[in-house]
Amino acid sequence: MNTRTSRIGRKPVVVPSGVEVKLQDQKLSVKGPKGQLTMAIHPYVHVAIENNEIKVQPNNESKRTLTGPKTKLYRSIAGTTRANIHNVIHGVAQGFERKLVLVGVGYRAQAKGKVLSLSLGFSHPTDFAVPEGITIETPTQTEILVKGINKELVGLVAAQIRSVRGPEPYKGKGVRYANEVIELKETKKK
Repeated sequence: MNTRTSRIGRKPVVVPSGVEVKLQDQKLSVKGPKGQLTMAIHPYVHVAIENNEIKVQPNNESKRTLTGPKTKLYRSIAGTTRANIHNVIHGVAQGFERKLVLVGVGYRAQAKGKVLSLSLGFSHPTDFAVPEGITIETPTQTEILVKGINKELVGLVAAQIRSVRGPEPYKGKGVRYANEVIELKETKKK
């Protein structure tokens, strides 16, 4: 069995214009036009900022060569840290967005300030409290846009809204992601 790892961790992260990056005591703070985020850097990782590029490498301060299972651990943490840094920079520069679609007769969504009101076939409307740092828009009654600068939080809020009434497997009714494909089951036959 041949396993190959990704080489994306070796690529530097390019810092776009209008974004400030500061590194202090294993803490990276990024400020951009959309907002500001901070992230803790793992001690197994060395981060260097040079010429509007952020380079991430496994930390080898002990001056010993890394061999065996530790090598893979150090490299995997460095690759994950590089991906997280890229997401933070993309978030403060452009932001993230997740689109949800409501499928079903009478299913509606309406954003009212910091509350999302959902009518999903229950006997009462369901109110979803929007967390800090997230904005929710409803361009139509059956579309929900979740926006924010933190990719993890945007995905979490979208998943929580979807879990209020996930798509059922027979007709596909419920809340689903915009690009999600639901494989429908066949009904029972006599």
